[in-house]
Amino acid sequence: MKRIVIIGATSGIGNEVAKIYLEQGCRVGAAGRRQKELEELKALFPGQVEIQPLDVTESDAPEKLQLLIDKLGGMDLFLLSSGVGSQNLQLDPAIELKTASTNVDGFIRMVTAAFDYFKKQGGGHLAVISSIAGTKGLGSAPAYSATKRFQNTYIEALEQLSYMEKLNICFTDIRPGFVATALLKDDTYPMLMMPADVARYIVKALKKKQHVVTIDICYAVLVFFWRMIPRWLWRRLPIKTKHQQ
Repeated sequence: MKRIVIIGATSGIGNEVAKIYLEQGCRVGAAGRRQKELEELKALFPGQVEIQPLDVTESDAPEKLQLLIDKLGGMDLFLLSSGVGSQNLQLDPAIELKTASTNVDGFIRMVTAAFDYFKKQGGGHLAVISSIAGTKGLGSAPAYSATKRFQNTYIEALEQLSYMEKLNICFTDIRPGFVATALLKDDTYPMLMMPADVARYIVKALKKKQHVVTIDICYAVLVFFWRMIPRWLWRRLPIKTKHQQ
């Protein structure tokens, strides 16, 4: 039976992905900051779910991840689905630093812990949910777009490191567009996707062990042309975002 650990399983995309795997009969280790939501998920699938309260910004997060893995009896797939993002036109440093704390510090903390576990185990599948926001720097959300670019590059680097060390680790960088989660509360966003639909897309991509996944095809086309916009033109575009996953 496949053993899957999901960080950020209490809501949004992570919660929907967890439910799909549980419905498929997998065992899931669910982690997140909210104890109540973790217990509710466990109650829905008794005998299949192990839970662990965990905050990626705290220094003890790797130890709590190991506790969860031990409860689960091992880990075959690791999915990091925790992240924050805010529009910050005023460039409030507190907002920028909070975003970096979760999306950079927390990201490194959890991904390196998962990498080390799979290295010792002799293989595994390490996946993260980043964003298409890493494609270009967004003036309305500097830290968010910058941290997502960081995540894209970090996973690419770990994939190369794994190959250099001849490790049997598969990597997947999942890049959704606008998703109707708690982080994105404005329903006026174009091409807004539902978490359940995104979760189904993710599970299929993980089954195929794709390396980079842009969700969905409309956003894949958008990103293709987005990359082609020259810098002199990009800085003149008044692109605004509020919250993204």
